[in-house]
Amino acid sequence: MKKRFSWVTCILLLLSITIISWKAESITKHRNKVHSVKFHKNRSARELFSQYVEDIYNTAQLHEAGLDYTVFQKAITGYFNLKASDEVPQTSTVLTIVDLAKPSTAKRMWIIDLLDKDILLHTWVAHGNGSGDDMAQYFSNENDSHASSLGFYITNGIYNGKHGQSLKLDGMDAGFNDNARSRGIVVHGAKYVSEGTINALGRLGRSEGCPAVSSKLIKKVIATIKGKTVLFINGNDNSYNSKYLDEMTAASYVYPGIDGSQAENASL
Repeated sequence: MKKRFSWVTCILLLLSITIISWKAESITKHRNKVHSVKFHKNRSARELFSQYVEDIYNTAQLHEAGLDYTVFQKAITGYFNLKASDEVPQTSTVLTIVDLAKPSTAKRMWIIDLLDKDILLHTWVAHGNGSGDDMAQYFSNENDSHASSLGFYITNGIYNGKHGQSLKLDGMDAGFNDNARSRGIVVHGAKYVSEGTINALGRLGRSEGCPAVSSKLIKKVIATIKGKTVLFINGNDNSYNSKYLDEMTAASYVYPGIDGSQAENASL
């Protein structure tokens, strides 16, 4: 009887020790998790947004593809500002960037899927003949300037014109590109956007202000960016500014409800 009692006592003692150890481990893990969450939550929306932008930039290997981080940061900030103002569908995940601060001989158009963090297309794009030769140095919103216009655009209707299938653009920046419709600024194909033209002239051919792409790629480009997606054209012009470059608005859209103590998952 005493042996049986001792055996039972030992079992109960071992069970108690096991339970106490398990509880201690669980409490430690829980505390670590809570501390981790608090550390995450104490970060501001702007800090989280900056990290989010950097993650997309690195994952999509945009640096390797020649896209400058500051240009990407501007473009994605505007993209989320336009979403926040319901100018583009909430389901849209495509962002197109044209960097006219680079020479026409460089592939300076990037079409990016922000959800998949992937480059869908990287290719050449022409600037207007009123903006310069190989480098675009002058930009205008005026009719008959034949110059490129900087800023944010939203892609609109598809039509067939003198360049074949083309895509209309709505300029969103007052004073910088909001005359796009009246000027006929569209995405269209052109034979002068080719490696052959670069080899012959030392630069691409030029448009009358449109972001023209290769005639071989135009249907693919339109199919990829149609349906009210965002297109951003960057260039060397210190006078350019936009209400859509509000980083706090973009951060608040991606991390709604952030007040320095609460974080939500990013939402495209």
